Amino acid sequence: MIHRLLITFLYGTLAGGVLPASAGEGEWSGYVSSEYRAFLYKPVDRRQHGNNLSLAAQPEYYREWGGGRQSFTFVPFLRWDQNDSERSHTDIRELTWLKAADDWELRAGIRKLFWGVTESQHLVDIINQTDLVEAPDGEEKFGQPMLNLALIRDWGTLDLFILPYFRERSFPGVDGRLRFTLPIDTNNARYESSRKERNIDYAVRWESAIGEWDMGLSYFNGTSREPRFEIRPDGQALLPVYDLIEQWGLDLQATSGDWLWKAEIIGRSGQLESYIALTAGFEYTFVGIMEGAADLGMLSEVLYDERGDNALTPFADDIMLGARLTLNDEQSSELLFGIITDIDDSSQLLTLESSRRLGNAWKITLEARAFLDIPDNDLLAGIRDDDYLQLELARYF
Repeated sequence: MIHRLLITFLYGTLAGGVLPASAGEGEWSGYVSSEYRAFLYKPVDRRQHGNNLSLAAQPEYYREWGGGRQSFTFVPFLRWDQNDSERSHTDIRELTWLKAADDWELRAGIRKLFWGVTESQHLVDIINQTDLVEAPDGEEKFGQPMLNLALIRDWGTLDLFILPYFRERSFPGVDGRLRFTLPIDTNNARYESSRKERNIDYAVRWESAIGEWDMGLSYFNGTSREPRFEIRPDGQALLPVYDLIEQWGLDLQATSGDWLWKAEIIGRSGQLESYIALTAGFEYTFVGIMEGAADLGMLSEVLYDERGDNALTPFADDIMLGARLTLNDEQSSELLFGIITDIDDSSQLLTLESSRRLGNAWKITLEARAFLDIPDNDLLAGIRDDDYLQLELARYF
């Protein structure tokens, strides 16, 4: 269904429904990349693979006309994975027409957008579905079909969203790593809505800056992007269940000298129980350390979920500590280290991400994750032996 929707929209666009014949030539950019993951231990399930190679490509086409008042963006994505067929997939990250005026903007098509300010998790970011096979941290998202009207006023920007089609979350397959102890049966997902993926969701977001504070207030009504799970009758897999929910969200960020204060708060109802969740903390930056150009930021955040052990996230009562090193050199060298500790059982998640440009067109990225002292009954029990090092080399054009 989603691919038919994409083809129909693209055909109408290229046929002249959006792009005028007089529009100038568009521009292509993007990247291709190779990724290698080396796992330090054997998997929990012997059906899962060992070390793994994958290749990806994400080209981007952009075209504007009308003095920059209208534009068209097309961003497809493709990944081939050596061992996990569920990770070999394609997607349309963006396929968007934009019409801009002085005090409003209208977007139609498929789009990716981000809400949130905190480092460890993004509670308020609810529009796009998570592409979990791409990255275990949930940072990668699928494109979301939408109609979006932004009203730009002195008192802030008000975004109105109609979301006519739901995207299911992706999960590693039976052979894949970084999955639950039981695999996810994505072919038999369950929905609370009788319209299933065709349920029409909607959302509203207001954002503005008041003094040192940047803030956003959001409301979402529709199918939850975050499923809960039921055990399949044969006991061999988990079935994702997508409930209808309402969610209010508030995100705040304040800059005061070298301090950056951040918070995200949500209140959600409709997913078996109503609850409140919070992520809040700060980042302090030491500018020009060792009398050089590099900056060192120290981060700390608290992660709280009122549901406790019933939460669908492992981060229900945790503390995150981290450091961000930015060399501010010609190669844009960066390093981010973080550790999330569960206050209740002392289990830990360690993350290291670093990147550096090589010349004008290449970029190398090193990533590492480790899972320490994970209890057998924890939500992360299935990945307790999935510590890995990942090296990615990307060529931009």
